Amino acid sequence: MKFAQKALLAALSSAALVAGSEAPSDVLDLTESSFNSVVDPEPLMLVEFFAPWCGHCQALKPHYEEAATTLKDEGIKLAKVDCTVEEKVCSDQQVGGYPTLKVFRNGSPSDYAGTRKADGIISYMQKQALPAVSHVTSANLSDFKQKDKVVAVAFLSDGDSAERKVYTELADANRDDYMFGLVTDAEAAKAAGVTAPAVVLYRKFDEPEVKYDGEFNGEDIKAFLAAERVPLIDEVGPENFMTYFESGLPLAYYFTEPEAENLDTVLAGLKPLAKEHKGKMNFVWIDAVKFVNHAKGLNLRGESWPSFAIQDIQGSTKYPVDDLGKDPVQSIHDFTTQYLAGKLKPSIKSEPVPKEQDGPVHVLVADEFDLIFDEKKDVLVEFYAPWCGHCKKLAPTYDTLGEKYAAHKDKVMVAKMDATANDVPPSAGFQVQSFPTIKFKPAGSKAFVDFEGDRSLESFIDFISLNGKSGVKVSAEANDSGAAPVAEKAPSHEEL
Repeated sequence: MKFAQKALLAALSSAALVAGSEAPSDVLDLTESSFNSVVDPEPLMLVEFFAPWCGHCQALKPHYEEAATTLKDEGIKLAKVDCTVEEKVCSDQQVGGYPTLKVFRNGSPSDYAGTRKADGIISYMQKQALPAVSHVTSANLSDFKQKDKVVAVAFLSDGDSAERKVYTELADANRDDYMFGLVTDAEAAKAAGVTAPAVVLYRKFDEPEVKYDGEFNGEDIKAFLAAERVPLIDEVGPENFMTYFESGLPLAYYFTEPEAENLDTVLAGLKPLAKEHKGKMNFVWIDAVKFVNHAKGLNLRGESWPSFAIQDIQGSTKYPVDDLGKDPVQSIHDFTTQYLAGKLKPSIKSEPVPKEQDGPVHVLVADEFDLIFDEKKDVLVEFYAPWCGHCKKLAPTYDTLGEKYAAHKDKVMVAKMDATANDVPPSAGFQVQSFPTIKFKPAGSKAFVDFEGDRSLESFIDFISLNGKSGVKVSAEANDSGAAPVAEKAPSHEEL
C-alpha cells in the first residue's frame, strides 16, 4: 500500500512538471544513459539521489538549487537522479534512503558529510575543491581568513618539515570540517603577530582569532580546533547539530521560547559560564516550541519554559532540569557545577513496573532492565515503538514465539520494551536507532547479539537454538490455517 501511494505521488509530481513550467535550473538531471558520461569526467561533482514524494528532498530542493547556482561560477557542478525512475543507477550507487548525497571525483563516490542548507553545501564543496592545505601568502592571507566561518592557518618556517607533515596529515583527515591554510612567509607571520610554529583559528564569531601555540602534534591541535570551532553559546538546530555531536563533548541545552523577552539577557549571562567550561562541555540554546519532542527525549516534561538539560553524547546519558526558578543563569551555573563534579545521577525514563506479567511476552521497563542480565537465562528482547508499522506486523509472530517458550521461562525470556516510553540504560552498552531493534543475550554472558534474520517464527527459534546456552529446544508448528508463518524481511526499519 505504501509503495502504491509513493508511486501515485511520483506520478502526480511528474504530471505537474509536464503540465506546468519551472524556472531554469542549474542542477543537472542525470539518467542511466547519461550518468557515467557526465559524472566520470568531472574532477569534483555533487549528486543528489532523491524521490519526488520525499519530504526531506522537497525541503532540500531550494537550498540545492541555490548552491548549484553559486557553485556554477566556481566550476563545481551539482546534479540529481530521480530514483523512482532511474532505479538501476540508484541501485548501482547503493542508495538506501532519500535524499542521499554523494561527492564524486572522476566517477569515484564518497559520502557527503555537510549540512543540507545552501551555505553549508557551498562551504563543503568549496573545501572539497581546494587541496587539503592551501598555500597562503601575505598578499592573500586577509582574503583567505574570510573564506569560511572557521579557517585554520598554520605559520611554519621553511625548515619545519616535521611540523608540516603533522599539519598536512591533520588537514587530510579533517578537510570536511575545516579550511586549512599554510603560511611559510616570515613577514606574513610577523604581520599576523604569530611566532612559528603555531596555528591560528580565524572565526566569524566570539573572538575572531584564537591562537594555538602548544606542542605541535596532531591530536592536540585537533582537540584545540574541535573546542574552538563552535561559538560560546549558539542556537542549535538540524543544520549544525552534527558539529556538536562529533565534538564528543556533553551538550548543555537552554530550552526557551525564541520570542522570550529575557532571552538576550540570559544568553549574555551564560557566556561567562560557557567560557569557563569550554573544552569540557558545549552550551547552546534551542527553540523549545519547535523542538518540544527533543526536549521530551531528554526527559524534560515539555510543559513550561525555560528549562535546561545536559546530554552526555558519549555516555548516552541525560540530566534534565524542568524548573529554573527566577534566576535561570544561577540555576544553570549550580547544576553544571554539580554535573562536572560528578554529583548528579542520570535521568532514566521508565514506565511503571507491571504488576502482572500475564501475556506470552514479558513486558520490560527501564526500572527492571537488569532482569536481562540474569546469567541463567537466554534473553531475546524487541525494542519497539507503538506507532511502528513493522513492529505491529511482527507482534502476532512475536507473541507466538513467547508462547513457544512459556513452559521454559526459567531458562528463556522472550521480552519487549517500548523504547519511546523507556530509556535504554547506559549499562546496556547500546542505543536503539531504529524500530524494531531485536537483541539477544545468551545465558552466562552480558554481551548482546543482534538478530538480523527474517522475522519468521522458524528464524527466531533457529536463532535462539544456535546462539543460546540454555539448551532449550522447541519446534515451530504450522499456524491455524496449516500454512507456515509469513516472514517479514529484516532490513526494513523505521528510523527514530
